[in-house]
Amino acid sequence: MPMQPLLIELGTEELPVKALAGLARAFFDGVIDGLVKRGIAFERDEAKPLYTPRRLAVLLPGVATEQPEQASEVLGPYLNIALDADGQPTRALQGFAAKAGVDWTALEKTTDNKGERFVHRSVKAGAKTADLLGDILAEALAAMPIPKPMRWGSHDYSFARPVHWLVVLLGSDVVDVGLLGVRSDRMSRGHRFMHDKPVWFSTPADYVESLRGAKVLVDADERRESIVRQVEAAATACGGVARIDAGILEEVNGLTEWPSAVTCGFESGFLAIPAEALIATMETNQKFFPVLDNEGRLSEHFIGIANIESKDEAEVRKGYERVIRPRFSDARFFFVEDMKQGLASMNDGLRNVTYQAKLGTLADKVQRVMALAGSIAGEVGVGPALARRAAELSKADLQSRLVGEFPELQGIAGRYYAAVENEPVEVAHAIDEAYMPRFSGDAIAPSKLGQVLAIAERLDTLAGGFAAGLKPTGNKDPFALRRHALGLARTLLEGDHDLLLHALVERAHAAQPVQHPDIGSFDITAFVYDRLRGYYADRGISAPQFEAVMHVAHDSLPDFDQRLKAIGEFAKLPEAEALAAANKRSRNILRKVDGAVPERIDAALFAEPAERELAEAVDAAIADTDPLLAQRDYVAVLGRLARLRPQVDAFFEQVMVNADDAQVRNNRLALLKRLSDRLGSAAAIEHLSA
Repeated sequence: MPMQPLLIELGTEELPVKALAGLARAFFDGVIDGLVKRGIAFERDEAKPLYTPRRLAVLLPGVATEQPEQASEVLGPYLNIALDADGQPTRALQGFAAKAGVDWTALEKTTDNKGERFVHRSVKAGAKTADLLGDILAEALAAMPIPKPMRWGSHDYSFARPVHWLVVLLGSDVVDVGLLGVRSDRMSRGHRFMHDKPVWFSTPADYVESLRGAKVLVDADERRESIVRQVEAAATACGGVARIDAGILEEVNGLTEWPSAVTCGFESGFLAIPAEALIATMETNQKFFPVLDNEGRLSEHFIGIANIESKDEAEVRKGYERVIRPRFSDARFFFVEDMKQGLASMNDGLRNVTYQAKLGTLADKVQRVMALAGSIAGEVGVGPALARRAAELSKADLQSRLVGEFPELQGIAGRYYAAVENEPVEVAHAIDEAYMPRFSGDAIAPSKLGQVLAIAERLDTLAGGFAAGLKPTGNKDPFALRRHALGLARTLLEGDHDLLLHALVERAHAAQPVQHPDIGSFDITAFVYDRLRGYYADRGISAPQFEAVMHVAHDSLPDFDQRLKAIGEFAKLPEAEALAAANKRSRNILRKVDGAVPERIDAALFAEPAERELAEAVDAAIADTDPLLAQRDYVAVLGRLARLRPQVDAFFEQVMVNADDAQVRNNRLALLKRLSDRLGSAAAIEHLSA
């Protein structure tokens, strides 16, 4: 089948930057899906979505110029309906043959579970790929995730942004396609300012280089690498190191076709302001890259990325520097005024701010967190007075002007103000660390005091949210309870806090000013464990392994984590599957027993060598694993229990548990319970059995 390179480029006005990469991927995948659906062969090699703010493109090195032959099979009437008593065609068969365009004698027969019937089989030549591309593109566009499509002119169609050109080339030929008010051509457009003229492609192979000559880097990876390279070089020239946030880098990449770095600066006096406020202005508001000195502190330099090679870079620099100064000046004013006000005054203001209608004010929440933090601190070796003080000041900065202007500085601003007022260093840092982890992948609070405050804060938020009836449903989670639940679990786990989760939840739940009639502390605890399912799934823990540990008593989340690691190692052993099945069988037998299972085992009642051998093996295993369980060495526990397999297999092969003699039966049930309890001491291994 002949193959030709394929180029599709959809030219638009500037597409929404945060959606750009997703739109490009969806367009690319839609075209690929369309080819696959129609059986059109193609080569993709290293093909990937190509895009800039003004274009979405698909470039494939080889696409078949036509479909393969299309086989067709249409089922007709069964023989008892198709033929009369003399074997002649009925009207039903004649109609089917006429519809197929053949004489009835040319039809074939096939058999299914209802009997023999007529069938029409045919093979026709595949359609030309060029004739199918219009439908493929229409389907790809229709499937794109565009939340707010735009209309332009007086047309009925819509897209993310108005469309201005369309290139569709199969080999050197233009494929005639009409979409969204434009017809395909071989003409694209270069950079809006540096090459404002048509760009013609003879073949798809010309695409990337021709656009590069027109000052457009259509490969997003190449564009991103160019930005990083220029920013790092510019920062080095300033004697510093560029701070390149991945999210900001992606946004800048989506805003430019021909990125060009411009080194800028600001007055060093602004460095007295919290660096986070300056960085937030540069990154979030203006998409600039701050420059840090060699010790990691913010310097008075930053790098802007222009979408043009300016003939007068100084003017571009002035513009970039001019745009940040008002925000920097505002931040300085807010910071100075906040320091005049002081944390005590800010804290007083929390009495007038409603946290949640049923849960009281922010001041009420602070009091609950103080009590929780003080009690938790004593259990983990942190000074309760320090914990209560950190909790007392933890929300004060919500009343600051700086946080009012820069909400992302919650906690960070509080740290600065606490330091200015000579609060203990640990307290100042804990106010900031209480918000950690702030986002997916962020670290937990580094200090023990910060972890205590983070735990107390999240416990109160979760307990309060559930008490007020704010349990997340579907996509609705106004208090971000899912994020708080995972943050709580991660802090307990990664901070290695040997605290019983449910006891903490009960404490927080009891402190709430209201109680939900249908939701209690067990629901909150279960909610936290549900978040852990995804956390561990990302780390390679299977659902059965998670369930195996969920169904045994564990002292804390670190203990839970140790058991999970052990069950993962146990699952690799050759004995694991058989022992899991045996324990499942044991549990089922014991579950069906009427009344309590006897505890005492009488060796004199053993009638079979296999049960005596199992009893001796279990006794030895218990003696060996008791100290290991005390040490929480669950890997060693399960490894030792795996050695019971020969005796367990022999027992189930040679011994009938439900013997007729009641004494023998009860003795065997007691042995089975002793075995099952020990096999499930580290994890409910029966969950590993299908």
